[in-house]
Amino acid sequence: MKKSLLVAGLLMMCTLGASAAEKTVEQGVKVMKAKYDGYTFQLNDKVTRTKVEFHNRYGIKLVGDLYMPKNAKGQMPAIAISGPFGAVKEQCSGLYADELAKRGFVTLAFDPSFTGESGGEVRNVASPDINTEDFSAAIDYLVNQKYINPEKVGILGICGWGGMALNAAAMDTRIKATVASTMYDMTRVNANGYFDSANSPEARYELKKALNMQRTEDYKNNSYKRAGGVPDVLPEDAPWFVKDYFAYYKTERGYSERSLNSNAGWNTTSSLSFINMPILQYADEITSAVLLIHGEKAHSAYFSKDAFKKLKGANKELLLIPNAVHTDLYDQKNIIPFDKIEDFYKKNM
Repeated sequence: MKKSLLVAGLLMMCTLGASAAEKTVEQGVKVMKAKYDGYTFQLNDKVTRTKVEFHNRYGIKLVGDLYMPKNAKGQMPAIAISGPFGAVKEQCSGLYADELAKRGFVTLAFDPSFTGESGGEVRNVASPDINTEDFSAAIDYLVNQKYINPEKVGILGICGWGGMALNAAAMDTRIKATVASTMYDMTRVNANGYFDSANSPEARYELKKALNMQRTEDYKNNSYKRAGGVPDVLPEDAPWFVKDYFAYYKTERGYSERSLNSNAGWNTTSSLSFINMPILQYADEITSAVLLIHGEKAHSAYFSKDAFKKLKGANKELLLIPNAVHTDLYDQKNIIPFDKIEDFYKKNM
């Protein structure tokens, strides 16, 4: 397959070509639903969940689920949560929000612009600028609620939204603490390919050439070609980490009707803006606390390790989880270090 067609950063399926998932959605062959009435997890009986709406600085309506401890009193600490890249609030971000609400935080799991229940046209597209802004928009909402302590607000980004969270922390001084779990730097992987294997002007030119040719076709057809999500049937030569994605997004464990990765994927041209806009450029200027968490065996661990090298100050920490892979930190509660995350936020907010 030509390197120009390896839209590497849009998770993984562009590296395998158009997926069986895309064909399945179009043909209506397979019907699958999220396990718990639209969600991939059960709501804790000590927590309430309420749908809320807010807007970002570009006027895009964002939709989130607000998780509250049932015993909440006074002004509470709050955490805005999003990710993974191509997922929705009914998946991992909601699971994290539910668990942290049980532990005494008000949490807001939200769908980023152009995805899930949130607004924005065209659909199924990502932006390093707008999606960073989405975190700050969530902060806007939280600090304006009378039951939130505006001096105790943090964010948590999972997978591709871990990188967005670091970018937001570098920009938004209201954020007191940031957790990035199983982080992807989406700008790096789009510009350089996985493991920086296509890090050359020539490779980037071929990629941009292919994507811009697709732009021409999209405009002519007045529609946007989808890249394909995780396939229904894995190719025999699928990388092992794609098999991990399959085990989450295409099974009862993590399937969601709204998730791009569970279905037809992002727009193929969605990665264009990521190629030229490195989101971690000013990570060394983050003065607030940061905790990076990654599986020791994750294919993506190099993103957190390299991001940590950029961070400065005694309030920055990298935690590697022994034997864990990338998707273990999506939903495996016996592996996700929630005790550590809870202590981190309580100490730094």
